Amino acid sequence: MRLRFHRSLDDLNEKLLVMAGMAEQSIQRAVEAYRVRDLSICDLVDRGEVAINRIEREIDQMALDLLAMEQPMAIDLRFTLAVIKINADLERVGDSARSISDRVRDLQRLPQVEVPVDIPKMGSLATDMVRKSIQSFIEADADMAEAVLTMDDSVDKLNRSAHTTALVMMKEKPESAAQALHVLMISRALERVADHATNVAEDVIFWVRGADVRHHVREADGVDTQSMPAN
Repeated sequence: MRLRFHRSLDDLNEKLLVMAGMAEQSIQRAVEAYRVRDLSICDLVDRGEVAINRIEREIDQMALDLLAMEQPMAIDLRFTLAVIKINADLERVGDSARSISDRVRDLQRLPQVEVPVDIPKMGSLATDMVRKSIQSFIEADADMAEAVLTMDDSVDKLNRSAHTTALVMMKEKPESAAQALHVLMISRALERVADHATNVAEDVIFWVRGADVRHHVREADGVDTQSMPAN
């Protein structure tokens, strides 16, 4: 029974890693579609989202079956709960990629205007956060997951800058307001991707240490974030 249970955990882990790879690829494609204004890449993002939604349902069902039939304890229970939460955040990464591809399509219908917002840089940072958060999950590395939490500030700063730039452009160049708004929405979508990566990192810390660090709670706030025994 235990052998079967751990095989099921391995299958769940492998399925989640497939999901993670798809979500990361979707964001990379969406940002590339914006950079080169290629609608064929948007089509790939759209098809990818359908696949991500399908695998999300499969992962949820696998995890729920494990909880119902095996009743895992301690570290295995935390792992299964973390997978369910990570799965949801990865699905939302796919949603954000789809949102970006929709904005790229809207931009293609408008005259091309230079909006001074570094979307590729934001995309690179957000994608790196997703990648590192998943790597921390693969390696069960809570320290790496904590490093992801600190990266969120850089994306937030770029998003605030994008917001200011877009508002100024809307005011000074009203004929380009629509383009500026679409770019602002793309920036916000990438900021959400970074938030989802942060959630994944927090779930990894919960799984490995048994510590709830949502909202960046630390020991200074009276929360013990020391590692719990793995077994």
